[in-house]
Amino acid sequence: MTATRSTAIGVPGYSQTYPREAASPSRARRLASTALRTWDLERLTADSELVVTELVNNAVQHGTGHSLRVSIKRIAAPRVRIAVTDRSLHLPVVRHPDAEEAAGRGLLLVAALSARWGTDIRGWGKVVWAELCLMEGTL
Repeated sequence: MTATRSTAIGVPGYSQTYPREAASPSRARRLASTALRTWDLERLTADSELVVTELVNNAVQHGTGHSLRVSIKRIAAPRVRIAVTDRSLHLPVVRHPDAEEAAGRGLLLVAALSARWGTDIRGWGKVVWAELCLMEGTL
């Protein structure tokens, strides 16, 4: 396995490339936690960790290629953007599973926890992103 490093991107942000494997969601959670702690936005940690886990899981399960890229950017004082890039051109699909189904709720959770989310298509793949923010008066 190739070792990867966290890299600061823009002002301020973190980005890291991970192998497209089952262990990557936990590594991405640590990246999100580190970024939020650095920006004094710990109150977003639980939601951000869940969102990054779901986005990375989707890239691991449905993406193509050997790796995926996770970036966490602080786009405004109380707002962060979590983005996961993979080489697949297949758009994510929000499912509405029955109560008996054990899987298929990831994007529903992302939508519920995010201020907004979406997908940007590139010629070589896609970027699935979600923005989380602190509510007014919680800063």
